[in-house]
Amino acid sequence: MIDLYKMRKKYISKGLEETELNKNPYKQFELWFNQAIKAELREPNAMSLATVNNDMMPSIRTVLLKIFDENGFVFFTNYKSKKAKDIEVNPQASALFAWLDLDRQVKIEGKIEKISSSASLKYFLSRPKGSQLGAWVSHQSDIISSRSLLEIKFNELKTKFLDGKIPFPSFWGGYIIKANKIEFWQAGEDRLHDRFVYSLQNNNTWKIQRLAP
Repeated sequence: MIDLYKMRKKYISKGLEETELNKNPYKQFELWFNQAIKAELREPNAMSLATVNNDMMPSIRTVLLKIFDENGFVFFTNYKSKKAKDIEVNPQASALFAWLDLDRQVKIEGKIEKISSSASLKYFLSRPKGSQLGAWVSHQSDIISSRSLLEIKFNELKTKFLDGKIPFPSFWGGYIIKANKIEFWQAGEDRLHDRFVYSLQNNNTWKIQRLAP
């Protein structure tokens, strides 16, 4: 049996103070995100997305952030997937960026909704042809008997659209998380981590508070 008690890392950090934070959480996220890119982390835009269905059962998976600005955080998926069904009955979500090599995490909570079809189309057209075909092939979250079925369907569509544009699937597109809370976590020595949460106020300003680790 693996002794998990001994699996621990000693964090060495200069700490994080509120005075170092941008008053705008999206600007602070952009700063940390750019630092994650500069550090050459693998998939710095990968985020764990948690949703809850109508039975109050949470579900989590990893998706890729593709757009962010002061409107929110956008990812793309099949609108008939399990996550989409969860969102339909409970349009609240939480996302987590775990930038472990930088001893950092960012947690986002908020309302989630579909983006416009035109915005989804714009991103779809930017995808490689294989990824465009993949959106058509996979009935995401459905049970399938074998991988070969996917490969057969993929090759059929590849042949069908060999010389033409791949149409935009109406069942596929983007969601945006409109954050009402964004937390920045920086590891600290002796597990005294630094945590600051931005909470959206009724007047559309952000309140910053330090949280106990």
